Amino acid sequence: MSSLSASNSCYHCGSFILPGDSYELELGEESRKFCCAGCMAIAQTIHGEGLEVFYARRAQSSDKPAAYLVSNEIPEALKPYDDPSLRGRYTRPSGADGDLETTLRLEKIRCAACVWLCEQHLRKIPGVKDVQINYVSQKLKAEFSPEQTSLARLLYEVERIGYEAWPFEPSLSLERSKKERRQLLTRLGVAMLGMMQVMMYAWPSYVGDSDITAEYDLLLGWTSWALTVPVMIYSAGPIFQAAWRSVVSFRKTHMLGMDVPIALALALAFFAGTVNLATGSGHGYFDSITMFVAFILAARYIELLARQDAQGGAEALAKQLPTTCERLLNYPSSQQVEIVPVVNCSPGEILRVSPGDVIPADGVLIEIESAVDESLLTGESKPVDKKIGDRLYAGTHNILNPLLMRIDAVGQSTRIAGIASLLDQALQAKPLMVSLAEKWAAYFVGFLLLSAFLSSAIWLYVDPSKAWTVLVSVLVASCPCALSLAVPTAMAAAQGAVTKLGLLIVRGHVLGGLVKATDLVLDKTGTLTMGQPELKDIVIARKAFSREEALILAASMEAGQKHPLALSLLRAAKVGNLQLTSLEHPIENLLGKGLHSGIYKLGSASWVGAQHDVREGQYGQVHLADDKGLIASFIFLDTPRDGLEKLLNAAHSRKIAVHLVSGDDPVTVAWWANTVGIASFRGGCSPEEKYNYIERLQKEGRFVWAIGDGINDAPLLARADVSIAVGAGAPLATAGADAILTASSLAPLAKALLLADKTQLIIKENLIWALIYNLLAIPAAMMGWVNPWIAGIGMSLSSLAVTLNAWRLRKA
Repeated sequence: MSSLSASNSCYHCGSFILPGDSYELELGEESRKFCCAGCMAIAQTIHGEGLEVFYARRAQSSDKPAAYLVSNEIPEALKPYDDPSLRGRYTRPSGADGDLETTLRLEKIRCAACVWLCEQHLRKIPGVKDVQINYVSQKLKAEFSPEQTSLARLLYEVERIGYEAWPFEPSLSLERSKKERRQLLTRLGVAMLGMMQVMMYAWPSYVGDSDITAEYDLLLGWTSWALTVPVMIYSAGPIFQAAWRSVVSFRKTHMLGMDVPIALALALAFFAGTVNLATGSGHGYFDSITMFVAFILAARYIELLARQDAQGGAEALAKQLPTTCERLLNYPSSQQVEIVPVVNCSPGEILRVSPGDVIPADGVLIEIESAVDESLLTGESKPVDKKIGDRLYAGTHNILNPLLMRIDAVGQSTRIAGIASLLDQALQAKPLMVSLAEKWAAYFVGFLLLSAFLSSAIWLYVDPSKAWTVLVSVLVASCPCALSLAVPTAMAAAQGAVTKLGLLIVRGHVLGGLVKATDLVLDKTGTLTMGQPELKDIVIARKAFSREEALILAASMEAGQKHPLALSLLRAAKVGNLQLTSLEHPIENLLGKGLHSGIYKLGSASWVGAQHDVREGQYGQVHLADDKGLIASFIFLDTPRDGLEKLLNAAHSRKIAVHLVSGDDPVTVAWWANTVGIASFRGGCSPEEKYNYIERLQKEGRFVWAIGDGINDAPLLARADVSIAVGAGAPLATAGADAILTASSLAPLAKALLLADKTQLIIKENLIWALIYNLLAIPAAMMGWVNPWIAGIGMSLSSLAVTLNAWRLRKA
């Protein structure tokens, strides 16, 4: 930036200061000029908190903030967010100290420096416990104490440093994503129309048609120029804006973005073409310009689709929610309903949900029992019966009857929003490979700029007529778009694929960790097994009773009981189509012993006077007796989790050593290990011993992948290099797991192993392709063998190839 432009530009936003609009303030022992009171207030806030290093890292913006930011008062427009009803919609409980958590959508975030400034500024506000910003999805997740600060204060403080924020609503986010796609598609459409028209006018020069007179040739040239102008200004506008921000901040950051060589090539080609057209000598380049812009926007549109497909969980989950619902006006005196937007509903209101409809909010069933499909939240496809007083969750499907529910949670307080919040954490920590690719792409820009100007200077001496063409060709051909897209697009596509499988990745290193895993440590109950006993055998002690008669009698005594063994007996009777009988005497439940009804007893061996039949691997047993003695013994066995065989086969095929570590009885653990084919096992382990088991493996140089139920396995999951909790819901995040399996089957984990391998393969393919392309394209352009329009096609196709190759992961 020249000294003249620097002296006439705003210190904060970089806008040129008009005469009479200048504001001055001494900051950092230097006098600074500003274009408005808002910029002056923001700069004063940033310097006052010791965050002035932001100005050495930022990408500048010309947006002028509002003047009211000079004061420290929350504006009236933001105060309603502190109303309890709105705060309940946009926040959710976090921790046991009464803290709240909110997700905000940010605007005007343009670079890593913007992220850094927002995080640092908000963390200095009293009461703010934690702040995390996802640059890809532009979401801010903040945890704060409502006693010390408020939601309105957070929104205002974001504005005070020059950005905008509002509480995140998935439906609004979807609309903004659609708007972003529409805008890019419109820019692409203008570029494509311009390209086709200009190529048509340039066709005579391609085929060497000499019949066109000089007047018509000049007319075609200026018409092509006129068609290229909107392509340069509108279609390529964002490219020039991003390049300008990068150049302005280069003195501090020493980094140039990939848009710099693109913008430079376009500007040089347009300038040269205009000069040649005006002087009547040389090529116009307008066909190359329009074609280049059209191809690069096409590549970016494909990349945008891939990124939006997997950038966050909330958007995907929001597609499951309805936009309107049926609200009862005067319940219970009236059943009249009105159709209202879901976003206008509040806790305490009554909704009617028809069969086949999606439940729009969290709440409690108050009228008409029904069945609900909760597979979106739990992965279990079997409908769940709902009785009066049972919980209902947003995003689940009502199947059976029209039900009435009372809302108790909306917006970010719903369970589905909690799961979406877990999904969004996946992009908070960039995988190492992504960071390295971005870093080297930035350095590569500097290298190619040097190469372009050096090769052009050499051609000035060899053949001056080719110097300009070589300069533009090298700038275009060597743009590192493919290099910078190689890793992020693959990771984004893989993230979307595993989400569809039923695996919610919370931290970004999971897929890379699965590739490196050498050992898999499994818990038993709740992980390897379902923790749901099934009746395995009935041992008849007296010939007077058949198996069916003994089961009918035992199930009749257990009718109405809720413990696992009782439910197993009732399921077995139902499967056998057995009719329960009414007992003559009432059933008494004797704590620690069992059930008693007249002469019949059903319970432990010691209570009924039976001999305990020890069987390996059993979940438990109960015994039925009367006044004459033992009638029958019922043996129960835990059930293996579906998909276990596929997971173990996938692990064995990759030479991953499998360990079974459990707190259950060692004999039972040994039986299960031998049954499913696990060689290394240990039973009777405390949580500390599980932790030490993994620690010992890691000291031997092993890379450990652990799977637990996320509740009593917290130390095991926290210690492992990669950890997956089995189950669904936000509370599992406290277990410290890197990912959460929402499906009831372990089969998605076997698929995730294959997907991790495929992701690494595609990343390598993308990087190799980007490297080969640049090794071929740059020397060819430097030798003058490639015209600018051919270079533009090659660069765009290279980016398209990388993006489409990564997109293959979506179908995994």
